[in-house]
Amino acid sequence: MATPDPLTTLSPARTSEGGAYLFEVAWEVCNQVGGIYQVIRSKVPFMVERWGDHYCCVGPYEASKAAVEFEESRPGGWMARALEALREQGLVIHHGRWLIPGRPRVLLIEHGLPADRLDAVKYGLWEHHGIETPSGDGLIDGVISFADALRRLMEALCEHHAAMKGGKGQRPDRTIIAHFHEWMGGLAIPMLRRKNVPVASVFTTHATLLGRYMASNEHDFYEKLPWVDQGEAAVRYNVRTQHAIERACAHGSHVFTTVSSVTAEECLHLLGRGVDIVTPNALTISSYNLTHDQQRMHGEYKELIHRFTMGHFFPSYSFDLDKTLYFFTSGRFEPRNKGFDVCLEAMARLNVMLKASKSDRTVVFFIISRQPTRGINPLAMEKRGVLNELREITDHITEEIGPKIFRRAASGGKLRLDDLVSEYWMLRYRRAQHAMKQHCLPMVVTHILEHEATDPVLNQLRYLQLFNRPEDPVKVVYHPDFINPHNRLWGIEYDQFVRGTHLGLFPSSYEPWGYTPLECLAMGVPAVTSDLAGFGKYVQENMPDHNDWGLWVLRRRSRGFHDAAGELARLLAEFCSMERRDRIALRNAVDKKSWDFDWSKLGLAYHRAHDLALERLWLETPPMLADLHTDIEPKPGEQDMLRDARSTDDL
Repeated sequence: MATPDPLTTLSPARTSEGGAYLFEVAWEVCNQVGGIYQVIRSKVPFMVERWGDHYCCVGPYEASKAAVEFEESRPGGWMARALEALREQGLVIHHGRWLIPGRPRVLLIEHGLPADRLDAVKYGLWEHHGIETPSGDGLIDGVISFADALRRLMEALCEHHAAMKGGKGQRPDRTIIAHFHEWMGGLAIPMLRRKNVPVASVFTTHATLLGRYMASNEHDFYEKLPWVDQGEAAVRYNVRTQHAIERACAHGSHVFTTVSSVTAEECLHLLGRGVDIVTPNALTISSYNLTHDQQRMHGEYKELIHRFTMGHFFPSYSFDLDKTLYFFTSGRFEPRNKGFDVCLEAMARLNVMLKASKSDRTVVFFIISRQPTRGINPLAMEKRGVLNELREITDHITEEIGPKIFRRAASGGKLRLDDLVSEYWMLRYRRAQHAMKQHCLPMVVTHILEHEATDPVLNQLRYLQLFNRPEDPVKVVYHPDFINPHNRLWGIEYDQFVRGTHLGLFPSSYEPWGYTPLECLAMGVPAVTSDLAGFGKYVQENMPDHNDWGLWVLRRRSRGFHDAAGELARLLAEFCSMERRDRIALRNAVDKKSWDFDWSKLGLAYHRAHDLALERLWLETPPMLADLHTDIEPKPGEQDMLRDARSTDDL
């Protein structure tokens, strides 16, 4: 008979000081650097729903970012005493609220160390954990000082929480859970374990650093993975310290998790420990989904993309916007890992296929990623300015002739427009049209790249000869910057751009999870992912009907580049053949299915990880039942269940 999980019944207290506390630690709390920020931020309302004010995020204090996202406040009770004790020891920790949905409690640590103290901590890492650290690496030094501060913080929290419960000097407190994300946030784990600090620890790696480097540079990464010499590979890619930290975190934690079954393989072979629980990422779908307005918003934002298209292409030639489809890919500039290369190869093939079938469709494919640039191409800005002027002129003409048309219609006259427009606006109209024209092909890249000769995307476009010729039904816009309201070519949010597109393409060759296709689904946009992306693998394993409702999982594992590109091209050709009503039906299906990826469903794996970590900590040194201090009285028989759970060795 399976042993019941005691924490399924005895939920953590949320109203008394004595209940279990969860501290979620990440380098990107109130400090946006990469994708972890999105994970933590979007998950907060779900975590607060279970834990209330017993949930607290912990991160480094970055003054400039804290000024925008953080509202400082004074803590109370035992936590105030713990923080005050640390302040007296010279460790300053700011308590307050993160100004995001859910408004969680936050602790931001001023973790800098003087050189002699930093060297002492580094020596301890080498002596006790075999982790060698270089000198002069600012990021690694910051990670080490942050870890030392976290260790001190957790010690103080455990001490003062136990004292508040009357347990100081009698028995250790066993109701504090710390969930650490990535190597930059997790280095405190081996420190805490060595000092036997009674914290239930969870470590989540979202992607191993070594795996990311290897996948970027080596073909057939997953086929080679079981035979990789991880130590030699870490030296070769110059990530020995980071890799050693990741291994120490994985082996030291009570519970080890990762975000997908794909990354779980990576962890087993590169970090030497299998994961306990897969904790897939999700979104708070309600913050994206516009319910009945999804279709209307698609139409409105598609018009804004039309305006960009007119400014970019129409100075050279025009095409029917009503028969134009917008595809896009986006993400960190890792062309091979993110599948940019497969997308472009598929576009070249789609171009040939649409020509051969004499299709009347035009496809505009956007690549959105950040690269070093010298700014927007002046020609692009010039044509955008002329387009804006032309829009202003047509608005004036419309305003002028509207009443005249109405009077002529009422009097029974025929519809003639030229004689209704004044000569002044007619001249302005013709001059603006003339200024719009250019005698060259539309540019492929919107900015002036710093490294144009060596840019891999631009070089592949040259190789494939995707030059935006008039006879080519497939056009490419390489936009080496993010889309936001401050971007002078767009002036809209990235989410608004996504809503206006028809299809997102993310056929990654390495992607631990992949938020971009999930964001598409949340906004009612069909998408393509791959079986080498954690999200794609999750969908493939759990939703066999995914093709029917608008998410295609491209098979890339154990498959050649050109075979994958060929399948993607055929998929895109089928999408281009769909009628408008079919695309609307598909967006409706995507919209309906997106709710299956809400935190309320996928986030339950995090609850299991936290419960398991606390249970394993109890098994190390079982507490008295009275130590739990929950708000819920145990039901008959639950004392026996808890006793059985502590004695079991099934874990």
